[in-house]
This record gives sequence, C-alpha cells and structure tokens, in this order.
Amino acid sequence: MSQDRAARSHAYLTAVTQEIEKKLQRAVASPSHRLKLLQELFADIALEVDDRAKDIILSKDEDAICPAANGSANYLCFYDVLSDHFVSVPEDGKPILDLIVKLWSQSFASNIFSLLFHKWLFEVQIEDSEVLLRYSSALIQGATNVFWIDIQTNTRHFQSLFRYLLEDVALDQKQLTKIAQQAQRNLFLLLSRFIIFYNSVDKLESFLNQSPDFPNSFLVGGPADIFVIELADQLQKLKVEPVLLHYLSQMKVLQGLELRMTSSTRLKACLYSFTSPGGPMYPTRVVRHAAWDTLDSLFPVGQYPRHLISLFFRLLYPWVCCS
Repeated sequence: MSQDRAARSHAYLTAVTQEIEKKLQRAVASPSHRLKLLQELFADIALEVDDRAKDIILSKDEDAICPAANGSANYLCFYDVLSDHFVSVPEDGKPILDLIVKLWSQSFASNIFSLLFHKWLFEVQIEDSEVLLRYSSALIQGATNVFWIDIQTNTRHFQSLFRYLLEDVALDQKQLTKIAQQAQRNLFLLLSRFIIFYNSVDKLESFLNQSPDFPNSFLVGGPADIFVIELADQLQKLKVEPVLLHYLSQMKVLQGLELRMTSSTRLKACLYSFTSPGGPMYPTRVVRHAAWDTLDSLFPVGQYPRHLISLFFRLLYPWVCCS
C-alpha cells in the first residue's frame, strides 16, 4: 500500500473510531437510550464494508483477494478492519475500551467488545488476573451471542471471528494460554458448538488434540466426549431447518471417534429424537430423513431393528393418540 493510500486509510479508520467513541459516550451519559445506542453501534460495526469504504481502506492487492469481492460465503465487515486497526494503533482503541468497560452490564456491550477487541486481547500483556478474566469472559460471551445471530439468520457474517478464535487461538497453544484458564475451557466448549456451522470440520482432529484440561474429564471423558456432548446439546437447540440439516449432513465426520458409552448413547438418543414426528422436537419430514441417514452412518450396528421399531410405533401412533 502506498504512503498516501495508507495515510488515507488510517485517517478514515481514525474517523470511524471517533464516531464509535461518541456513540459510546452518549450511551454512558444517557441510561434511558443506552440499549438503543448500543444496539445501533453493534449493527454499524457488523455491517459489510461497502465498495466506497473498501476502496479507501484496502490496497488494490488486498481488495483483489477480499472474501466479499471474490464471491465466497465470507464477508468483509467493519469489525474485521477495526479489529486489525486496534492492534496496529492501540491508542485509537483505548478510549473505546474504557467506555465499554463502563457499560459491561449492558446488552450488546460484550458483543461489541468481542468484535472490536478479539485480536487486541491476544496482542497485549495483561498482568492483572481479574482484568484478564473479565476480558476473557466478555470475549466468550460476546462471541456466543454473535454466533447465535448467524445461526438464527442462517448467515456467516461472523465467520472471520470464529476462524480467528479457532485457527489463531485454539490451535495455537502459545496464544491460547494468554487468556484465563477457565476461558480456555469455555472457548473449547463454544467452538465445539459452532465448528460444524462454520464449515471447519477439517480442523476437528487438530482442535481435539489442542483441548485444554478439564477438571471433570474423569467423569465425562476426553476431548472427543466433551465435544460430542456439546454438539448434542447444540442440536437440540436448533430451530432453523437449513441450519439443522447442515449440522446433520456434516456430522458423519464423527465416524471413528473413540467415545465413552455414555457419550455415544447421548449422541444416539439426540439423533433418534429427530427421527420421529411430534414432540419434543417436531422435526419436518426432510429433517427426519436426514437424522435417519446420520444415525445409520454413525451407528450402523442395529439400524434395521431401529427402523423396524420406528415403523411399528408409527403404525400404532393413531391408536396411542386416542387411548
């Protein structure tokens, strides 16, 4: 990037950070409008960068390889460029961080923190263990919230955040140990729930190998067991059909995982709950077929008796309803 273009990009991002600071100051000063202001700010930084802004921010080389420009499912959003900016120019981010800390208890505060400061957190040295735990917890909470927004809308606006946390943090032991130990475990649980959604199952083996130590592992099992437990819980919370179908279609990657009997049974029961019409899951016909397909792929032993029993109960279902 030429010096003139770099200066223009820096000036643009500095102006954006000043606007963010002003909105946060208004939120601090106006309790009655706080929620609305934070919600607006979150929406602003989650927006996809338009072509005009992209021309200012990115060099020609960067623009050529920009995910949004090459038609992939990724997006280049304002939080992407701002999170990089706060790493390279931390003095621009400090006033914003101080204001977010004043708003910790408010909705959207952790979301904004996770989007703007997820890279910064791993580039600074924080000596105060309480502050580190607070920042780490806000990162996990905010990331959880924004990933669920993607789930509910079946979009991938926050995929770059997920991939950073997976590839640059969870798979890098040096980076992972920069956050509090409890946060390391919570990060593993969080990524376990969304790794399928964000199409990163090719990293699953490495991810499980880098799992932090869990104090209750002697009860629930190893990383694979913990992963499967989180995945089963996630499946039962999914209400968006295309998302649920995506999870079910990708779960065949679990073939070959060594699981405890309790974890295996839990996964099998979860999948089985999607194979029958009615409560508690009320799956559609296409979901039921996908669940059967995944169940038979992961647990081929006993598939014929399972289908026979299912058919038997479906035939009896009208009589059961009337009894």
